[in-house]
Amino acid sequence: MTILVVGATGTLGRQVVRRALDEGYKVRCLVRNPKKATFLKEWGAELVAGNLCYPETLPPALEGVTAIVDAATARATDSLSIKQVDWDGKVALIQAAKAAGVDRYVFFSLLDAEQHPDVPLMEIKRCTELFLAEADLNYTILQLCGFMQGLIGQYAIPILEGQAVWITGESSPIAYMDTQDIAKFAVRALSVPETEKQIFPVVGTRAWSAEEIISLCERLSGKEARITRMPINLLRTMRRILRFFQWGWNVADRLAFTEVLANGKPLDAPMDEVYQVFGLDPTETTTLESYMQEYFGRILKKLRELDYEKTKTKKKQTAKKTPFKS
Repeated sequence: MTILVVGATGTLGRQVVRRALDEGYKVRCLVRNPKKATFLKEWGAELVAGNLCYPETLPPALEGVTAIVDAATARATDSLSIKQVDWDGKVALIQAAKAAGVDRYVFFSLLDAEQHPDVPLMEIKRCTELFLAEADLNYTILQLCGFMQGLIGQYAIPILEGQAVWITGESSPIAYMDTQDIAKFAVRALSVPETEKQIFPVVGTRAWSAEEIISLCERLSGKEARITRMPINLLRTMRRILRFFQWGWNVADRLAFTEVLANGKPLDAPMDEVYQVFGLDPTETTTLESYMQEYFGRILKKLRELDYEKTKTKKKQTAKKTPFKS
């Protein structure tokens, strides 16, 4: 089986590539800039240049492809809008996949997308789910709600560096999941017939509020967080202003997502049946506690080593400056 991974250089996409290669699949990656994706080639994947927003580049990339794992999404810093990438691009990819006779299509969506029609990314994900279901492909839709990897920059690093940690409104508990674990579900879906034409939530072991994550980081780092609360009305005003400028559209659309994160409603779902269908062991899923513990343990060890080397160097310099007296 040859798998085409779209969005392969992203936080989730690269884990899908790694997992698929480890399980013996032949992996091809659709990349906009092959020079920035050389690490994927070093792992053993094949790179093919292409862009979702240029449909003519898709058929060559799909030649001989059995399955697609679609992890692509617009970034806030992209020159392309969410609509261009996450809707127009996905429609083009799904149509090209059908024309090429691709057998399986795994799509990453968002949990509870249908409940937030006013949030652009959520609404686009919902519409893509419907479009994919009508395309007569053997699809599997995995509904996610948050990556543990994103918590490092959001909470861990600011706390370690004594910077402000920004949180909004009434924090919604979120069942974050390690992207390595999400990749397990995506790759396993390709070999489990019961996942065809089905939608599954894929979320972490439990939902965590911002305050709980901050408390955990404080305990593991030994440092106190500087918490700054951003009023939700201020973010709404910023979003409206950014919508006046084309360069701000992606940021404005991402800011809309704060409405989901600040309404106090948990983003979580039961997973017992999902693990049974996929044949995966829930006890092997990374918990947020263990993920953060591993991160802080590694970082604090490195900081201690750097501090030791600085002290050692300083002592040597001091010894050189002090002449020996008989």
